[in-house]
Amino acid sequence: MKVVLLQGSIVGSKTRTALQYVQTTFKDKYPDIEVTMLDLAQYDIPFSDGRNYLEYTGDAGYVTQTIMDADAVIIGTPVFQASIPATLKNIFDLLPEQALLNKVVSIVVTAGSPKHYLIAETQIKPIISYMKGQLTQSYVFIEEKDFHRKEIVNDDILFRMDRLIEDTITLTNALEDIRAAKEAEYGF
Repeated sequence: MKVVLLQGSIVGSKTRTALQYVQTTFKDKYPDIEVTMLDLAQYDIPFSDGRNYLEYTGDAGYVTQTIMDADAVIIGTPVFQASIPATLKNIFDLLPEQALLNKVVSIVVTAGSPKHYLIAETQIKPIISYMKGQLTQSYVFIEEKDFHRKEIVNDDILFRMDRLIEDTITLTNALEDIRAAKEAEYGF
């Protein structure tokens, strides 16, 4: 199984901290799963110009191909101005319409205010659905107060992060089993 952790912003530390926790959990509890962290701050990605993702080279080509090759994607994003960052939207724009077909997608949102908890519902989930991704049932919303010195200090958040990881793995395995059973019906 290949899992991509997509850090959807080039600034800030809270989303990065959350995804580093996810990455460490995978490494410690699920060492057989291949996990790739795509921290957009480490890549030079141009704005989407509408061409096919296979035509992009360099960082844009690497990031899009890595997402396309994944079985599951965990998107981490902060909330800026009551919206997702432009860097994350640009990644969605670089990918084809059905880029998330047969992929499980989970969401981790960080925000400075509890008033932004619906950003995942109103902005991220519709994009993932449009791109044919299979969403995990719930997402993790982390507020400013849940962090201290670049660490998550709320045990409930850590529990929910662990559950999100388990749900991502379980749903990915279930969908693979369903696809394999369906293909076996063809008999060739």
